[in-house]
Amino acid sequence: MHGSGPPVLRDIVLVGGGHSHVGVLKRLGMRPIPGVRLTVICQDAHTPYSGMLPGYIAGHYSYDDVHIDLRRLCQFAGARFYRAEADGIDRQQQRVRCKGRPEVPYDLLSINIGSTPQLHQVEGAAAHAVPVKPIQRFNRRWQEVLERVRERAGPIRIAVVGGGAGGVELALAMQYRLSRELAAQGRDPGELEIELFNAAAQILPTHNRRVRAAFERRLAERGVAVRNRAAVVQVGERCLRVSDGESVTADEIVWVTQAGGASWLAGTGLELDAEGFLCVRDTLQTTADDRIFAAGDIAHVVNHPRPKAGVFAVRQGPPLARNLRRMVRGRRPRPFRPQRDWLALISTGDRNAVASRGRFIGVEGAWVWRWKDWIDRRFMARFTDLPAKGDGR
Repeated sequence: MHGSGPPVLRDIVLVGGGHSHVGVLKRLGMRPIPGVRLTVICQDAHTPYSGMLPGYIAGHYSYDDVHIDLRRLCQFAGARFYRAEADGIDRQQQRVRCKGRPEVPYDLLSINIGSTPQLHQVEGAAAHAVPVKPIQRFNRRWQEVLERVRERAGPIRIAVVGGGAGGVELALAMQYRLSRELAAQGRDPGELEIELFNAAAQILPTHNRRVRAAFERRLAERGVAVRNRAAVVQVGERCLRVSDGESVTADEIVWVTQAGGASWLAGTGLELDAEGFLCVRDTLQTTADDRIFAAGDIAHVVNHPRPKAGVFAVRQGPPLARNLRRMVRGRRPRPFRPQRDWLALISTGDRNAVASRGRFIGVEGAWVWRWKDWIDRRFMARFTDLPAKGDGR
């Protein structure tokens, strides 16, 4: 396989196909490192772009619009695509363990696997709730919901658990899509009931007052009931119980909260924070092992903690690629400082969106959606319209 090329002197292994790693693949594909074999370990050949998923649920985008073809990107980067699920690291032997597959050796390792719903923290949630991640599993269930609405009359009750941006966006996207499915059949839109269960005192706790007010108004206008201070403490078949003791029935219970690190990370000996995320230094190296990096939601940057948001994962891609390149060449990695304030463009399902930044900025409208759509499509084009090699920095 490598007989006609340069000998393999070092192995860089990327676990996961998240936003940071697709950026690394693009950059290393444009400027390959001689003597380095690049391997990507991932369960899925198509990696979703989180910024466009609410638009996909709402029906504005196709499946292909919101997924990056990881195999094609690996071919461009000259990387091996190893379709497997990582479930451990042998740090002494420098090997990644994979479920049902041979171990993969590494000289440098990077982990970008996102967060994992912690369903075990609530009784019955693992058996009866549908986590929004992994996206492939959620998408299968979502297609079943759409088919059920098209084929059967009667009320539809959906409970969304989680009052952050992810839960709010998803509730509004589902309301938009399902209400149009009902209208297309001439059915009463009142057949659809969506309730948002939020453990905190108010929705969108990490955003400012203007943003919260905009979404409170949007949710009310669209008939999405919001229950604040309503932590879900138990989930059963088509029902849930909240902290005040009330039981609520629902056809679907969608889980968009309590995310943490994958359980297998606890056995690696790497330092984890309270939620199970990997602790990393400013160089994106793990605090316990210089040869292992982490980026995106799975990483907790000790000196610069930030919310779990895709913007940080995207922006960690270039410094991660640079530091992997420097390390494999025997040079010291450089620190990276994330921005203090960031812009969040949060969709409302109906081709409108709200721009949120810092303590005061909260503007909304169709123009914000068009702006968001342009940014998202431009991002995806970077991994679809692949350039000639040698043009990277």
